[in-house]
Amino acid sequence: MNALADILARRIAATGPITLADYMAECLLHPQFGYYATRDPLGAAGDFTTAPEISQMFGEMLGLFLAQVWMDQGRPAPFTLAEPGPGRGTLMADILRATRKVPGFHESARVHLIEVSPPLREVQRARLAGHDATWLDDIAALPDAPLFLVANEFFDALAIRQFRRAATGWHETQVALVDDRLSLALSQPAPIAALDHRLDDAVPGDVVELCPAAAPIIREIATRVVTRGGVALVVDYGGWRSRGDTFQAVRAHRSEDPLANPGAADLTAHVDFEALVRATRDIGVASSPLTPQGVFLERLGITARAQALAGNMRGAQLNDHIAAHRRLTHGDEMGTLFKTLALVPSDAPHPPGFVP
Repeated sequence: MNALADILARRIAATGPITLADYMAECLLHPQFGYYATRDPLGAAGDFTTAPEISQMFGEMLGLFLAQVWMDQGRPAPFTLAEPGPGRGTLMADILRATRKVPGFHESARVHLIEVSPPLREVQRARLAGHDATWLDDIAALPDAPLFLVANEFFDALAIRQFRRAATGWHETQVALVDDRLSLALSQPAPIAALDHRLDDAVPGDVVELCPAAAPIIREIATRVVTRGGVALVVDYGGWRSRGDTFQAVRAHRSEDPLANPGAADLTAHVDFEALVRATRDIGVASSPLTPQGVFLERLGITARAQALAGNMRGAQLNDHIAAHRRLTHGDEMGTLFKTLALVPSDAPHPPGFVP
C-alpha cells in the first residue's frame, strides 16, 4: 500500500466509504501525493499521449478554427485566448504558430493557461518561451473580455460520481475498505434528484455517471462567451448521454485497476456531452452538433495539410506522419471516440467544421 493509499484507508476506516469523486480528487490533486502535483504525465516516458503530442496538425487545425471564428465575429480586441488543462503547452504553442500570420490575431490575443500542476506549469513556460502568457488556478479568474477557449481532454479528468440503477432509486459506487484493502462497493439505493431525468431511459443494473464539477465550469465559460463574444471548443472522449462504467486508470500507457496505485496512475471517465449542453441551455449560448473529432478535423482541412507536410518526408518520418494522421482522424482510433462541441453566442456565425 503506497502513502496515499494508506491515507485514504485511514480516512475510510474513520469516517466510512467515500464517493468516486472524493477518491479521484485525492488521487489527482492531493498536494503531496496527487498525480498532477508530482509529475509530467505525458509522452512516451509518461502515462498517456494526447492529440497535440501526436502531431502538430491537431493544434494547427484548432488554431485556424479559432482565427476564423475571431474574424467572423469582427476581430475583437483585445481578447482572451485560453486553455484549461494545457498539458505540456504543446497545443497552445501550435495554435500560436499556426496563427502568427493572421493579421491582428497575436496583437489582440492575451494568452491565459489554467493549470494547477506545478510541474506542468514549468514545462508549459519552457514550451511557450517568447510568448507573453498568464497562468491561473481557476477559470473564474479569466479576464472580462471576449473568450476564445479550447478545452482538449480537460473534462475527462474531472471527478465523477457513479450510480447503478436499482428497482427504486440508485446505488452509488463507493470506495470502501474490505479486508484492509481499498475496494469498490455499492451504497444502499436512494433517490438522486440529479438523475430524475434518467429514470425513464435506465433499467435496473444500468450505470450512469455524473460529473459535479463540469456544470459550473461550462456555465462559467458559456456565460463569458454569451456576454462578451468568442467561442468555447471542447474536444474529449465520450458521447451524448452517459451510460455504462467508464471509470478507468492508465499507467505507462496501459490500463490498470483504478484502486491499485492511488496517485500514481491517471484517472479519467468519459465525458457526457449532453450534460454539458443541458447545463448551458438557460444561458442563451448556441451549441454546435456533437461531431466526431475525425470529421471535424477533415472539414477543417487536415488531410490537405498532411499531404503538404508529407512532401518533404521520407522513410520512417513519413510512416510516422501517416500513422499520426490516421490516429487523429480514423474511426477505429481517435476519430470517432473523441468528440467536438463548440459554444458561440446565439447571434454569431456558425463555427467552421460543424454542420448547422
